[in-house]
Amino acid sequence: MRERVVVKWGGGLITHKDRMKSVRHNIIDNLANQLESCVAAGLDVVLVHGAGSFGHLKAKAYRLAEGRCSPDAVPAEMTQDEAVVAVREDMVELNQHVLDALTKYDVSAVTLSPHQWARNVGPDFQGDLSMFAAAPRGIVMVTHGDVVDCDGQAEFGILSGDDLVYRLASELPGVKRLVFAMGGVEGVLASPPTGEHDEGLLLPTLSKDDAFEGEHAAHMDVTGGIGLKVARGFDAANHGVEVHLVSGELECRVRDACLGEPVRGTILVP
Repeated sequence: MRERVVVKWGGGLITHKDRMKSVRHNIIDNLANQLESCVAAGLDVVLVHGAGSFGHLKAKAYRLAEGRCSPDAVPAEMTQDEAVVAVREDMVELNQHVLDALTKYDVSAVTLSPHQWARNVGPDFQGDLSMFAAAPRGIVMVTHGDVVDCDGQAEFGILSGDDLVYRLASELPGVKRLVFAMGGVEGVLASPPTGEHDEGLLLPTLSKDDAFEGEHAAHMDVTGGIGLKVARGFDAANHGVEVHLVSGELECRVRDACLGEPVRGTILVP
């Protein structure tokens, strides 16, 4: 069986998260180049990317993570139903930037947007993951955080990319590693970054008993920030998957982590 890796490009890595629909093209380009090296080395890759400023800002304003709300509880510019459609369209637009970068490096990729195949939110969402396992050799399967339909009164909600990577890493055959590519940090830090002397804060390994703090921009983020990444990472690690959190802004670190080479970052210890 060929070795498979699941890679998460964080939304705050590939976009300017505080500026509506602002893409970090140089970062996506470099990440695509690294991914091509992984495919060339014989890895099967499943790529999940976050929403960043293409999803979180609008979803936050219209309270999409909370499900159906009173019309008086959201801005009057559009309804929640219109906001659901708008965020889905924005995610397709961001995904196209990702696909364009992969194409530049001759990586063949197919996107399966969750609103087309998944239902409900959290780690127990419903959806057929066999489509990802059935990809032909050399084809990168891509998915992303999205607004999905939900059962019950909620009607809709946000399916996080972190929940997606946990399920993909733990349920697809042959997955050796799960790699989180992060923006602004080199891994999990013992305390929030200040921009000065952050190198000493990096935790090379992290167990469930270790204390750490991370930034969570609650005013714009509709998922769980670093806390959710670590939680879902441990869930995957408990299935025997190696879990790495590394910088996606520094040359080759994502590639090296995917290939199992020594790399500066954080490894989760189940």
